[in-house]
Amino acid sequence: MAEFTVGERDFLLDGEPVRLLSGALHYFRVHEEQWGHRLAMLRAMGLNCVETYVPWNLHEPEPGRHRDLGAVGRFLDAVAEAGLWAIVRPGPYICAEWENGGLPAWLTGKLGRRVRTDDAAYLGHVERWFGALLPQVAARQVDRGGPVLMVQAENEYGSFGSDQGYLRRVAELLAACGVSVPLFTSDGPEDHMLTGGSVPGVLATVNFGSGARAAFEVLRRHQPAGPLMCMEFWCGWFDHWGEEQVGRPAADAARALAEILECGASVNVYMAHGGTNFAGWAGANRAGPLHDGPLQPTVTSYDYDAPIDEAGRPTEKFWAFRSVLERYRPPGAGPLPEVPAPPAELSGPAEAVVREWAPLPDVLEALGDAEWEGPLPPTFEELGVDRGLVRYRLRLPGPRMPYPLSVTGLRDRALVYVDGVRAGTLVGAGPLGEAALPEPVAGPAEVELWVESLGRVNYGPRLGEPKGIADGVRHERQYVHGVRARGLRLDAFTADAVAKLPGRPPDPAAAERGAPGLYRVALEVGGAPGDAWLELPGWVRGFVWVNGFCVGRYWAEGPQSALFVPGPVLVAGGNEVWVLELEGAGSAVALA
Repeated sequence: MAEFTVGERDFLLDGEPVRLLSGALHYFRVHEEQWGHRLAMLRAMGLNCVETYVPWNLHEPEPGRHRDLGAVGRFLDAVAEAGLWAIVRPGPYICAEWENGGLPAWLTGKLGRRVRTDDAAYLGHVERWFGALLPQVAARQVDRGGPVLMVQAENEYGSFGSDQGYLRRVAELLAACGVSVPLFTSDGPEDHMLTGGSVPGVLATVNFGSGARAAFEVLRRHQPAGPLMCMEFWCGWFDHWGEEQVGRPAADAARALAEILECGASVNVYMAHGGTNFAGWAGANRAGPLHDGPLQPTVTSYDYDAPIDEAGRPTEKFWAFRSVLERYRPPGAGPLPEVPAPPAELSGPAEAVVREWAPLPDVLEALGDAEWEGPLPPTFEELGVDRGLVRYRLRLPGPRMPYPLSVTGLRDRALVYVDGVRAGTLVGAGPLGEAALPEPVAGPAEVELWVESLGRVNYGPRLGEPKGIADGVRHERQYVHGVRARGLRLDAFTADAVAKLPGRPPDPAAAERGAPGLYRVALEVGGAPGDAWLELPGWVRGFVWVNGFCVGRYWAEGPQSALFVPGPVLVAGGNEVWVLELEGAGSAVALA
């Protein structure tokens, strides 16, 4: 056991100054069987600590029902085994380019703007969540023989609000749940952010990608004493679907890292290893300075242009950072560890054609939730759908002339059918989510809208924005009332459920060729399995499962063109791939 404290100028471990050289690695973005390798890579780069968020929505899909909470403890045990310390950031809000910033959709759907405030109902849910989660963290604190040195209270709150009562309450809840190591906050190095996001008596840290000296000068105006730390040194960045890939030159990032260390500060490299947004958990942003522009959904890869790439391999940035960090090793620490061998890769390419498929209506019938009926379209949150899609059905009365058919409050994308014929694809524009079919529609008619969430906003004032149809469907200016809605959740795609789904061989000559639906592909892997990349030439957009493991969303818009498949997901011999295509299917998939 040891004592970790915050001194006048330094972090102190049993009274001796210590510099934290940390790297962000999110356990939920890395396959569990590969945690050990990634942690060893952090040590080999020259780091002595790892930082992770904890996403509330991943672990509490419904109020009071928890899913694999033990993963947090198992990861912290792996950290200790790797010889690293740990920083834990349990939120309740985490941002992290993660769906809804880590807040459960059932929570934001019910409470709306009351989240992240000193609201009794919201804090009651936080208290229950912390009570379930934090015993695992508390038991692994450094003063109990574990690796956890610090725990964060909330996350970048100064970018969102100024409710000091809320921040104090979060800090009190952390302490009440057994957190005895130092607490900290992290915010941008701006006066208004530090004013809104700091708590008296809690260490403030700052997040930035460059300009360390200037950033720490701002921090010192608000916190004259205490160790300096950049809690997020942005060494790269994330990508959005339909936009250019983002990167940062290794030499530039290494210079910025060196400047932080020259200031005598501690650092957390964000990200040291980004990993993957498996299972459709990627978040989204709203464009524009006021976050009121088009939705910018984040891609499945969270490579982040990090020093350790998505597949766990060292990059040019890794070697540049290792060179910088080596210069700041404490006296007597000895040489850096050897760089681990890269994970095994697939021994050879595998390609296979679709062997059977089920149309999307059949998939909904077999795997969908119960149908809801009412006068107005419900949101995803009202239906209990976090990730996936919802089919809305309406009857347009008649006879009536052709008029524009439009949707207000569309989030995010809808495939529209009129009397069973595809009439177009709608994309909700701006925060009002307005869209209209290109051709007018006459009545009577049966209208179906298959609406897909592209990821909930994870940062800014649009946090908690509902998905689905948040207003209504209009013919001319008249609302069309009487709606039936049915959700298809990604979590419904289990091996048992899909096995019962009636499928049929695709007919290349049929009119329905390439239609939306669930396609099943058998892939033969010769030799020992290893890490691979899945390519879907000719497919448009949807989700992929490999042997029941959801590797995430694909989209022909790019910039991501292949999905990372961790080696532990594959087996030697026969492997089954499910492709849920939502617009237009190809005929084959390839693994390389």
